Amino acid sequence: MASDPRGKAATLALRRRLLSNSCRLFFPEDPIKIVRGQGQYMYDEEGTEYIDCINNVAHVGHCHPLVVQAAHEQNQVLNTNSRYLHDNIVDYAQRLSETLPEKLCVFYFLNSGSEANDLALRLARQYTGHWDVVVLDHAYHGHLSSLIDISPYKFRDLDGQKEWVHVAPLPDTYRGPYREDHPNPAVAYASEVKRVVSSAQEKGRKIAAFFAESLPSVGGQIVPPAGYFPEVAEHVRRAGGVFVADEIQVGFGRVGRHFWAFQLQGEDFVPDIVTMGKSIGNGHPVACVATTQAVARAFEATGVEYFNTFGGSPVSCAVGLAVLDVLEKEQLQAHAASVGSFLMELLGQQKAKHPILGDIRGVGLFIGVDLIKDEATRMPATEEADYVVSRLKENHILLSTDGPGKNVLKFKPPMCFTLDNARLVVAKLDAILTGELEAKRQLLTVSRTQHAQGLGCDS
Repeated sequence: MASDPRGKAATLALRRRLLSNSCRLFFPEDPIKIVRGQGQYMYDEEGTEYIDCINNVAHVGHCHPLVVQAAHEQNQVLNTNSRYLHDNIVDYAQRLSETLPEKLCVFYFLNSGSEANDLALRLARQYTGHWDVVVLDHAYHGHLSSLIDISPYKFRDLDGQKEWVHVAPLPDTYRGPYREDHPNPAVAYASEVKRVVSSAQEKGRKIAAFFAESLPSVGGQIVPPAGYFPEVAEHVRRAGGVFVADEIQVGFGRVGRHFWAFQLQGEDFVPDIVTMGKSIGNGHPVACVATTQAVARAFEATGVEYFNTFGGSPVSCAVGLAVLDVLEKEQLQAHAASVGSFLMELLGQQKAKHPILGDIRGVGLFIGVDLIKDEATRMPATEEADYVVSRLKENHILLSTDGPGKNVLKFKPPMCFTLDNARLVVAKLDAILTGELEAKRQLLTVSRTQHAQGLGCDS
C-alpha cells in the first residue's frame, strides 16, 4: 500500500482550519490518523494495528469483502432512487421481516438512524393523533432538531426540556433509585413511567410515544430489567401512545441470545415501531423503520407521499442484504454470545481483584464496565476512566467511555471480535489497573488535598 501523502500533523492542521470544533475527534489531545480497517482492526498512517472495541457501525468487520463486493457490483449496474420497481428493496424487506415478529411487517428505508427516529416520531403522532413523547433520562436518539428535543443527553446543554417532552428515570439497577436489591425493579421503574404519563395527562397533555433504546448506550451501557418494556408498553398504550424501540446501537444479533435487543424483554413483547441504523449497513449509510399495518395505514391516510432520495436505493439494499448474509454464514450472533460471555467472565475476575471496577454489565458484545471511586457511594471515577482509555490507546486498544459520569468503559466491537482479542484487552486492562492507575489515583488525591489546603489558606 502506498504511503500516506500527508502526515498526521498536516491533516490535523487542515482539519482545524476547515472543520468546526463541534466536530470532535476521539483522543483530541493526540488523535490517531486511521487510514485502513480490516475485521476488528484499524491501522494508522504508520501501519500500527489497533484492536477496535467500540465500532458497532462496522458490524460484521471493517471492509468485509462480501459487503464491499456487493456494493461494488451493484454500483456497476444501477444506483437510483426507490421510485422505480427493483428486486433489491423488496428482497431486503422480506429478509428483514423474517427476523422480526410477524406484526412488524411494513418497512421504510432511510439513510441514518436520526432519519429513522425522526420518521418514527412522525408515524407515532399521525397514528395516535397525539403530540407528546416520554423518554428515558440521559437518552440520545439522534442529531436532528426533532430528536435533540427528545434527547436529555443533548437538550439539557441546549434549550432545555420542551413542554411536550416527559422524562422517566433510566432503568439502571446499579445507580438508579431501584437497585439490584429491589424485589421487582422492572415493575418499579415501569411505575415511574406510569407516574410520568399520569402527570402529563393531568396537565392536559396527550402521549404519542414512548421512545427507548432497547439497551441504553449513552446512558452507560444499561441493561433494563427483564419485564420492564412490557409493563411500560401497557401504561403507554393505555394512554393512547405507541412504543418505539430504538435498535440503532444494539440490533442485528449483537446481544447474542436474540437478533433484536428488545427480544430480551420476553417472547411476547412486540414494539409498535422499531428503528434501525449504524450496523445495518456496516458503514454504508442505511437505516430502516419497521412498523405495523395499522400505523402505516394511518400515515398513508394523510395522502402525503413519503420519499427519501437515497433511502432504499439498489446499492443500499444490496449492502443490507450482504450484511445479513455475513451474519448468517459466519454465525456471528452465536459468536457474539460466546465471546461476550467469555469477556464478561474475564472482566468479572478483574472486578474481584480491582475495587475500582464497580459493576460489570452487558449481554453479548454490548458490555459496560462502571468505574467507581468507592463502593459505598459508587461515585463515578471519571478521571480514572479517562486515564484508562488513554493508556489502552497507547497499548493499541481503542475504547471509550459513556454514562452521565463519563466513567463507564463501553465495549461494542465489531462482531468478529475474538476470544484472543478479549484475553489481550483484559490483560492490558489488568496491567493498567494493577500498577499505573493506582499511582495515578494517588497523585490525583495529593493534588486534590493540596488544592483544598490552598483554598483553606486563602480563606
